[in-house]
Amino acid sequence: MAPASPFALSKDVAVAREAGRPVVALESTIVTHGMPWPQNLAMARRVEAIIREEGAVPATVAVLDGRLRIGLEDAELESLASVRDAMKLSRADLAFAVATGRTGATTVAATMIAAALAGIGVFATGGIGGVHRGAETSFDISADLEELARTPVLVVCAGAKAILDLKKTYEVLETKGVPVVCDGADELPAFWSRGSGIPAPLRLDTPEAIAAFQAARETLGIGGGMLVANPVPEADALPQTVVEAWIDAALADAADRGIAGKAVTPFLLQRMFELSDGRSLTANIALVENNARLAARIAVAMRGHG
Repeated sequence: MAPASPFALSKDVAVAREAGRPVVALESTIVTHGMPWPQNLAMARRVEAIIREEGAVPATVAVLDGRLRIGLEDAELESLASVRDAMKLSRADLAFAVATGRTGATTVAATMIAAALAGIGVFATGGIGGVHRGAETSFDISADLEELARTPVLVVCAGAKAILDLKKTYEVLETKGVPVVCDGADELPAFWSRGSGIPAPLRLDTPEAIAAFQAARETLGIGGGMLVANPVPEADALPQTVVEAWIDAALADAADRGIAGKAVTPFLLQRMFELSDGRSLTANIALVENNARLAARIAVAMRGHG
Protein backbone atom coordinates (compact mmCIF):
# COMPACT_ATOMS: atom_id res chain seq x y z
CA MET A 1 0.00 0.00 0.00
CA ALA A 2 1.31 3.43 -0.96
CA PRO A 3 1.93 5.78 1.98
CA ALA A 4 -0.65 8.50 2.53
CA SER A 5 0.24 11.93 1.20
CA PRO A 6 1.50 14.30 3.92
CA PHE A 7 -0.81 17.01 2.58
CA ALA A 8 -4.10 17.50 0.76
CA LEU A 9 -4.55 19.78 -2.25
CA SER A 10 -7.75 21.69 -2.91
CA LYS A 11 -9.52 20.76 -6.12
CA ASP A 12 -8.37 23.91 -7.94
CA VAL A 13 -4.75 23.46 -6.88
CA ALA A 14 -4.76 19.76 -7.78
CA VAL A 15 -6.11 20.53 -11.26
CA ALA A 16 -3.56 23.32 -11.73
CA ARG A 17 -0.64 21.13 -10.66
CA GLU A 18 -1.78 18.33 -12.98
CA ALA A 19 -2.08 20.76 -15.90
CA GLY A 20 1.23 22.50 -15.17
CA ARG A 21 -0.43 25.84 -14.49
CA PRO A 22 1.29 28.41 -12.24
CA VAL A 23 0.37 28.30 -8.55
CA VAL A 24 1.10 30.87 -5.82
CA ALA A 25 1.20 29.80 -2.18
CA LEU A 26 -0.28 32.06 0.51
CA GLU A 27 0.29 31.95 4.27
CA SER A 28 -2.54 31.99 6.77
CA THR A 29 -1.18 33.67 9.92
CA ILE A 30 -1.94 36.99 8.29
CA VAL A 31 -5.57 35.84 8.30
CA THR A 32 -5.70 34.49 11.87
CA HIS A 33 -3.14 36.66 13.66
CA GLY A 34 -2.37 39.63 11.41
CA MET A 35 -5.70 41.32 10.76
CA PRO A 36 -9.03 41.71 12.60
CA TRP A 37 -12.31 40.11 11.51
CA PRO A 38 -13.93 40.72 9.01
CA GLN A 39 -11.18 42.64 7.19
CA ASN A 40 -9.03 39.52 7.28
CA LEU A 41 -11.56 37.47 5.29
CA ALA A 42 -12.16 40.23 2.75
CA MET A 43 -8.40 40.59 2.30
CA ALA A 44 -7.87 36.84 1.89
CA ARG A 45 -10.61 36.59 -0.74
CA ARG A 46 -9.33 39.64 -2.62
CA VAL A 47 -5.76 38.33 -2.65
CA GLU A 48 -6.91 35.00 -4.07
CA ALA A 49 -8.96 36.85 -6.70
CA ILE A 50 -5.95 38.97 -7.74
CA ILE A 51 -3.84 35.86 -8.27
CA ARG A 52 -6.56 34.37 -10.47
CA GLU A 53 -6.86 37.63 -12.44
CA GLU A 54 -3.15 37.37 -13.23
CA GLY A 55 -3.45 33.85 -14.62
CA ALA A 56 -2.29 31.80 -11.63
CA VAL A 57 -4.04 29.69 -8.98
CA PRO A 58 -3.93 30.64 -5.28
CA ALA A 59 -3.03 28.04 -2.66
CA THR A 60 -3.70 29.28 0.86
CA VAL A 61 -1.92 26.97 3.33
CA ALA A 62 -3.18 25.93 6.78
CA VAL A 63 -3.54 22.90 9.04
CA LEU A 64 -7.20 22.02 9.58
CA ASP A 65 -7.96 19.36 12.20
CA GLY A 66 -4.50 17.87 11.79
CA ARG A 67 -4.42 17.85 7.99
CA LEU A 68 -1.96 20.03 6.10
CA ARG A 69 -4.07 21.73 3.47
CA ILE A 70 -2.59 23.41 0.40
CA GLY A 71 -5.44 25.41 -1.05
CA LEU A 72 -8.68 26.09 0.85
CA GLU A 73 -12.27 26.09 -0.29
CA ASP A 74 -14.08 29.37 0.38
CA ALA A 75 -16.07 28.00 3.32
CA GLU A 76 -12.84 26.71 4.88
CA LEU A 77 -11.20 30.09 4.41
CA GLU A 78 -14.13 31.82 6.10
CA SER A 79 -14.04 29.37 8.98
CA LEU A 80 -10.30 29.89 9.48
CA ALA A 81 -10.70 33.68 9.38
CA SER A 82 -13.21 33.58 12.23
CA VAL A 83 -11.49 31.00 14.47
CA ARG A 84 -10.08 32.37 17.72
CA ASP A 85 -7.69 29.70 18.92
CA ALA A 86 -5.70 28.68 15.83
CA MET A 87 -2.09 27.79 16.52
CA LYS A 88 0.62 29.90 14.91
CA LEU A 89 2.74 27.31 13.13
CA SER A 90 6.39 27.51 12.12
CA ARG A 91 8.94 24.79 11.36
CA ALA A 92 9.15 23.71 15.02
CA ASP A 93 5.46 22.96 15.52
CA LEU A 94 3.96 22.30 12.08
CA ALA A 95 4.26 18.53 12.54
CA PHE A 96 2.96 18.84 16.13
CA ALA A 97 -0.32 20.28 14.86
CA VAL A 98 -0.59 17.47 12.32
CA ALA A 99 0.20 14.78 14.90
CA THR A 100 -2.27 16.08 17.47
CA GLY A 101 -5.15 16.94 15.14
CA ARG A 102 -4.96 20.67 15.77
CA THR A 103 -5.96 23.62 13.58
CA GLY A 104 -3.24 26.13 12.89
CA ALA A 105 -2.19 28.94 10.58
CA THR A 106 1.15 28.78 8.81
CA THR A 107 3.88 31.40 9.11
CA VAL A 108 6.32 32.20 6.30
CA ALA A 109 8.57 29.28 7.31
CA ALA A 110 5.78 26.72 7.53
CA THR A 111 4.21 27.91 4.28
CA MET A 112 7.54 27.56 2.50
CA ILE A 113 7.82 23.98 3.76
CA ALA A 114 4.32 23.19 2.50
CA ALA A 115 4.90 24.89 -0.85
CA ALA A 116 8.11 22.95 -1.43
CA LEU A 117 6.34 19.68 -0.54
CA ALA A 118 3.73 20.40 -3.21
CA GLY A 119 6.19 21.61 -5.84
CA ILE A 120 5.01 25.24 -5.65
CA GLY A 121 7.87 27.65 -6.32
CA VAL A 122 6.35 31.06 -5.57
CA PHE A 123 4.83 32.38 -2.35
CA ALA A 124 3.28 35.79 -1.59
CA THR A 125 3.08 37.26 1.90
CA GLY A 126 2.95 40.65 3.63
CA GLY A 127 6.31 40.83 5.37
CA ILE A 128 8.77 38.21 6.57
CA GLY A 129 9.90 37.72 10.15
CA GLY A 130 13.47 38.44 11.07
CA VAL A 131 15.78 39.68 13.78
CA HIS A 132 13.81 41.34 16.57
CA ARG A 133 15.03 44.57 18.11
CA GLY A 134 17.16 43.73 21.12
CA ALA A 135 18.03 40.28 19.72
CA GLU A 136 21.61 40.72 20.93
CA THR A 137 20.26 39.96 24.42
CA SER A 138 17.00 38.10 23.70
CA PHE A 139 18.26 35.99 20.74
CA ASP A 140 14.76 36.42 19.27
CA ILE A 141 15.23 35.65 15.58
CA SER A 142 12.46 34.33 13.34
CA ALA A 143 12.74 30.87 11.82
CA ASP A 144 11.73 32.52 8.53
CA LEU A 145 15.38 33.48 7.89
CA GLU A 146 16.68 29.93 8.27
CA GLU A 147 13.86 28.67 6.05
CA LEU A 148 14.80 31.12 3.31
CA ALA A 149 18.33 29.74 3.45
CA ARG A 150 17.28 26.11 3.05
CA THR A 151 13.95 25.83 1.20
CA PRO A 152 13.76 26.50 -2.58
CA VAL A 153 10.77 28.85 -2.71
CA LEU A 154 10.71 32.42 -4.04
CA VAL A 155 9.04 34.70 -1.48
CA VAL A 156 7.47 38.02 -2.49
CA CYS A 157 6.96 40.47 0.37
CA ALA A 158 7.10 44.17 1.25
CA GLY A 159 10.38 43.58 3.04
CA ALA A 160 10.79 42.40 6.60
CA LYS A 161 8.20 43.69 9.08
CA ALA A 162 9.12 47.22 10.15
CA ILE A 163 8.84 46.32 13.83
CA LEU A 164 12.06 44.30 13.44
CA ASP A 165 15.73 45.28 13.33
CA LEU A 166 15.90 45.60 9.56
CA LYS A 167 19.66 46.03 9.24
CA LYS A 168 20.40 42.91 11.28
CA THR A 169 17.69 40.98 9.41
CA TYR A 170 19.27 41.68 6.03
CA GLU A 171 22.77 41.01 7.40
CA VAL A 172 21.62 37.54 8.46
CA LEU A 173 20.12 36.90 5.02
CA GLU A 174 23.36 37.98 3.38
CA THR A 175 25.37 35.68 5.65
CA LYS A 176 23.10 32.77 4.75
CA GLY A 177 23.46 33.44 1.02
CA VAL A 178 19.82 34.38 0.41
CA PRO A 179 19.47 36.70 -2.59
CA VAL A 180 17.41 39.78 -1.77
CA VAL A 181 16.00 41.44 -4.89
CA CYS A 182 14.17 44.75 -4.79
CA ASP A 183 11.50 45.12 -7.46
CA GLY A 184 11.87 48.44 -9.26
CA ALA A 185 13.72 50.35 -6.52
CA ASP A 186 17.26 50.90 -5.25
CA GLU A 187 16.27 51.00 -1.56
CA LEU A 188 14.70 48.16 0.39
CA PRO A 189 11.15 48.83 1.60
CA ALA A 190 10.18 48.83 5.27
CA PHE A 191 6.79 47.13 5.09
CA TRP A 192 4.36 50.06 5.60
CA SER A 193 6.92 52.50 4.14
CA ARG A 194 8.52 52.48 0.71
CA GLY A 195 12.02 53.15 2.03
CA SER A 196 14.16 51.84 4.87
CA GLY A 197 17.43 53.67 4.28
CA ILE A 198 19.02 50.31 3.38
CA PRO A 199 20.35 49.98 -0.20
CA ALA A 200 18.90 47.10 -2.18
CA PRO A 201 21.52 44.35 -2.65
CA LEU A 202 20.04 43.53 -6.07
CA ARG A 203 17.47 45.24 -8.26
CA LEU A 204 15.30 43.86 -11.06
CA ASP A 205 12.43 45.68 -12.74
CA THR A 206 10.16 43.04 -14.27
CA PRO A 207 8.60 39.70 -13.29
CA GLU A 208 10.31 38.16 -16.30
CA ALA A 209 13.75 39.28 -15.10
CA ILE A 210 13.07 37.89 -11.62
CA ALA A 211 11.92 34.59 -13.12
CA ALA A 212 15.06 34.43 -15.25
CA PHE A 213 17.24 34.99 -12.17
CA GLN A 214 15.52 32.16 -10.32
CA ALA A 215 15.86 29.88 -13.36
CA ALA A 216 19.61 30.64 -13.48
CA ARG A 217 19.95 29.77 -9.78
CA GLU A 218 18.23 26.43 -10.40
CA THR A 219 20.41 25.71 -13.44
CA LEU A 220 23.52 26.34 -11.34
CA GLY A 221 22.22 24.08 -8.58
CA ILE A 222 22.09 26.87 -6.00
CA GLY A 223 19.69 25.80 -3.28
CA GLY A 224 17.56 27.75 -0.87
CA GLY A 225 15.02 30.47 -1.39
CA MET A 226 14.96 33.97 -2.80
CA LEU A 227 13.43 37.08 -1.26
CA VAL A 228 11.75 39.61 -3.54
CA ALA A 229 11.08 42.92 -1.78
CA ASN A 230 8.17 44.78 -3.37
CA PRO A 231 7.54 48.33 -2.07
CA VAL A 232 4.02 49.18 -0.89
CA PRO A 233 2.13 51.28 -3.49
CA GLU A 234 2.98 54.97 -3.07
CA ALA A 235 -0.64 56.00 -2.53
CA ASP A 236 -0.90 53.71 0.52
CA ALA A 237 2.59 54.12 1.99
CA LEU A 238 3.14 55.62 5.44
CA PRO A 239 6.06 58.00 6.23
CA GLN A 240 8.95 56.08 7.75
CA THR A 241 9.62 58.64 10.51
CA VAL A 242 5.99 58.51 11.66
CA VAL A 243 5.97 54.71 11.61
CA GLU A 244 9.16 54.59 13.69
CA ALA A 245 7.53 56.73 16.40
CA TRP A 246 4.54 54.38 16.51
CA ILE A 247 6.83 51.33 16.68
CA ASP A 248 8.79 52.79 19.59
CA ALA A 249 5.55 53.36 21.49
CA ALA A 250 4.26 49.85 20.69
CA LEU A 251 7.53 48.23 21.76
CA ALA A 252 7.43 50.11 25.06
CA ASP A 253 3.88 48.88 25.63
CA ALA A 254 4.92 45.28 24.88
CA ALA A 255 7.81 45.52 27.36
CA ASP A 256 5.55 46.98 30.06
CA ARG A 257 3.09 44.11 29.65
CA GLY A 258 5.72 41.37 29.48
CA ILE A 259 4.71 40.27 25.98
CA ALA A 260 7.22 37.74 24.60
CA GLY A 261 7.75 34.98 22.03
CA LYS A 262 5.16 34.36 19.33
CA ALA A 263 2.78 36.84 20.98
CA VAL A 264 5.04 39.81 20.20
CA THR A 265 4.26 40.30 16.51
CA PRO A 266 0.44 40.07 16.79
CA PHE A 267 0.52 42.44 19.77
CA LEU A 268 2.70 44.98 17.98
CA LEU A 269 0.56 44.85 14.83
CA GLN A 270 -2.56 45.49 16.90
CA ARG A 271 -0.92 48.40 18.73
CA MET A 272 0.22 49.84 15.39
CA PHE A 273 -3.38 49.66 14.18
CA GLU A 274 -4.54 51.56 17.26
CA LEU A 275 -1.75 54.16 17.20
CA SER A 276 -2.20 54.84 13.48
CA ASP A 277 -6.02 55.09 13.68
CA GLY A 278 -6.27 52.17 11.28
CA ARG A 279 -3.85 53.50 8.67
CA SER A 280 -1.44 50.62 9.22
CA LEU A 281 -4.18 48.12 8.33
CA THR A 282 -5.05 50.00 5.13
CA ALA A 283 -1.39 49.96 4.11
CA ASN A 284 -1.06 46.31 5.11
CA ILE A 285 -3.97 45.27 2.89
CA ALA A 286 -2.60 47.30 -0.02
CA LEU A 287 0.87 45.79 0.22
CA VAL A 288 -0.44 42.23 0.48
CA GLU A 289 -2.55 42.74 -2.64
CA ASN A 290 0.44 44.30 -4.42
CA ASN A 291 2.65 41.35 -3.47
CA ALA A 292 0.07 38.83 -4.65
CA ARG A 293 -0.09 40.51 -8.04
CA LEU A 294 3.68 40.50 -8.49
CA ALA A 295 3.99 36.90 -7.25
CA ALA A 296 1.37 35.72 -9.75
CA ARG A 297 3.17 37.48 -12.58
CA ILE A 298 6.48 35.91 -11.54
CA ALA A 299 4.83 32.46 -11.33
CA VAL A 300 3.43 32.90 -14.83
CA ALA A 301 6.83 34.06 -16.13
CA MET A 302 8.58 31.11 -14.49
CA ARG A 303 6.48 28.76 -16.58
CA GLY A 304 8.35 30.15 -19.58
CA HIS A 305 11.59 28.91 -18.03
CA GLY A 306 10.24 25.50 -17.03
